[in-house]
Amino acid sequence: MRSYRADVEAFENWCVENGINAPLPAAVETVCRFLEDQGASKAPSTVQRRLYAIRKVHRLLRLPDPTYDEDVNLAMRKVRRQKPIRPRQAKGLTRNYLESFLESEPDTPWGLRNRAMLSLGYELMTRRSELIALRNQDLTEREDETLRVLIRRSKADPFGSGRIAFTSQRTADLLKEWLAYRGPDIEWLFCPIYQRKAIDRCLETTTIRRVIKDAAQRCGLRADQVASFSGHSMRVGAAQDLLKRGFDTAAIMRAGGWKSVNVLARYLEKAEHNVWA
Repeated sequence: MRSYRADVEAFENWCVENGINAPLPAAVETVCRFLEDQGASKAPSTVQRRLYAIRKVHRLLRLPDPTYDEDVNLAMRKVRRQKPIRPRQAKGLTRNYLESFLESEPDTPWGLRNRAMLSLGYELMTRRSELIALRNQDLTEREDETLRVLIRRSKADPFGSGRIAFTSQRTADLLKEWLAYRGPDIEWLFCPIYQRKAIDRCLETTTIRRVIKDAAQRCGLRADQVASFSGHSMRVGAAQDLLKRGFDTAAIMRAGGWKSVNVLARYLEKAEHNVWA
């Protein structure tokens, strides 16, 4: 929603700069000119999102929607043809990276939390937002002392139907060790630490990315390799590992909660090249 708001503001500012004093409701010609102008400097994915934002604001205001006009469709196709760009793919945090990253974490409260967080994020194949949203009640201990985890809400599941995932014994042990330090009075599974004391609020999504990049630096990876990791790397790497272990696409999609095979295919196409170097 923040992105949509910024995109609508970009459209309104563009209209003012181009002498269009009443941007809403937008004319088809105005939308086409805006898209083509944005396509000169922005990635096609950004232009597409701005088109969606214009569509959304017209719907919310109950205004006639110009974005389905064929001229708008042709303008968007022109933008894509002019600047064909493959989506940037985060480097997969595969099992070999995970082991090294976990070993690199210091014996501090932050290291305790980060080891549990990286191991759980890899095994559940979570997005950053899903990982930081986990709460105590989402975990259930099983008879074999592993954990059953309910991921309640995600980008592909906005209404919170949820999906179930399971941990290994090692990840369950890492979590129990972290929770023993964190204490029982904090609702969030992972939380900030201030002066070695756990704080009762959820982490920022940027914390996940920083933890991964810091671990990559400690392991002595090149600067370009460190830069290629992101908060999405655990999800990518786990999917690549499952493919190399012989699981089919349908099984990987179920495990990671993917709805689109096209998105998953981008993760898997580099699986055979994603080795420790």
